[in-house]
Amino acid sequence: MHAEFRQEEVLELWFPDSGHQATNESHAAFWQERMQGGMDARICERFADVTLAAVRGGLDHWAENPYGWLALILVLDQFSRSLWRDRPEAFGQDIKATRLALEGIENGHYAALKNAWEKQFYLIAILHCEGPDHLARSEWAVAMNEELVEKDALPHLDRYKELELAVAQSKRMRDVIACFGRHSHRNPILGRVSTPEEEDYISGGDFPRVQKGPPARDSA
Repeated sequence: MHAEFRQEEVLELWFPDSGHQATNESHAAFWQERMQGGMDARICERFADVTLAAVRGGLDHWAENPYGWLALILVLDQFSRSLWRDRPEAFGQDIKATRLALEGIENGHYAALKNAWEKQFYLIAILHCEGPDHLARSEWAVAMNEELVEKDALPHLDRYKELELAVAQSKRMRDVIACFGRHSHRNPILGRVSTPEEEDYISGGDFPRVQKGPPARDSA
């Protein structure tokens, strides 16, 4: 157990009290920074040890309340992608993060979160994790995203613009899984052989949650 690591530090980094939800522009910037690799440097500098501790099970005690549960999902699903960008290890915690997300939805921790953008990171983890039930999970995550737009989004944000974008992105991810059964753009990183259809898709360079061209980096 790593008592020196505090879940509050993770939450303060990821969900700053900056008023980002006040305008479309600031809320869009919040999402772009997190989904396009903009947090990488801070995570690598300040949270490498936290991420390693979570990977080794040393932070499992955080999962005692809704926000500790969320913090653990964030470290396993998001921080891993920053710490091991473009390496196989980036995806190594997807199963554990997804199991936590699914269990958190079942036990009420997801519903206890105050904000729609916090709940989004449960659904992102579910969409990330490859596996035999990936398409069914993706369909479910799309439905959960649509429910967030209807029930939990902020009405002053231009018809929930950013959450509607999240729904569209989750549908794109669902469609990729429906077509290929996996996140094909990971194939070169994981050393997987691509089918001719996947090669065409990868060569296009247009992947869900991945901005085209430098300096974008994959957060999916």
